[in-house]
Amino acid sequence: MGFLEGGSLLVLLFIAMPLKYFAGFPEAVTVVGSLHGFLFVTYLFIIAYVTFKVRWSFIWVASALAVAFIPFGNFVLDSRLRKSRFA
Repeated sequence: MGFLEGGSLLVLLFIAMPLKYFAGFPEAVTVVGSLHGFLFVTYLFIIAYVTFKVRWSFIWVASALAVAFIPFGNFVLDSRLRKSRFA
């Protein structure tokens, strides 16, 4: 899920926003922004579910929440999760 949410953030920042401001196409931000918002909320629900189901430590939860706001952050966290005991 982090891959999808992180990817939608990158599309929003590096494709939709330039289309809005440099090409005069604001609909790109409307569509991609709505999709990103849905994926972000879904990502938060999944973090909450995994926190209680798997009993994540505070560090994993804080990391998962922090990387949601950092471009490329979810990709780093996903790779670390795959290497950890949670994979």
